[in-house]
Amino acid sequence: MRVLTVDDSPTILSMLNHVLKEAGFEVVQAEDGQKGLDAMKGEEFDVVITDINMPVMDGIEFIKNVRASGAKKNLPILILTTESSPEKRNLGREAGGTGWIVKPFDPEKLISVIHRVVH
Repeated sequence: MRVLTVDDSPTILSMLNHVLKEAGFEVVQAEDGQKGLDAMKGEEFDVVITDINMPVMDGIEFIKNVRASGAKKNLPILILTTESSPEKRNLGREAGGTGWIVKPFDPEKLISVIHRVVH
């Protein structure tokens, strides 16, 4: 299973890389929404995990761009963020986010959520 992780925090990217590879996933990483979109060109992913607050292009805009492509409308996109307000959750849902996970994340729960949204 291929996972794209999009986050501006090197620490979070490193943690995600470790947890996901340990679980047997192939991981591609990007530091912001624009780099995430670039990474998706011509590539197939089973799930995307994105932060909300990032420079260049935030997670909400990234999700809107992915959904606008049409071909990726069923791609599960999990939002992994420190944000927990109902307003932000609504923005994520309206943009096309599939699920919401608050940092810091529990590795086992993250893997469980991925399996739930992909299968």
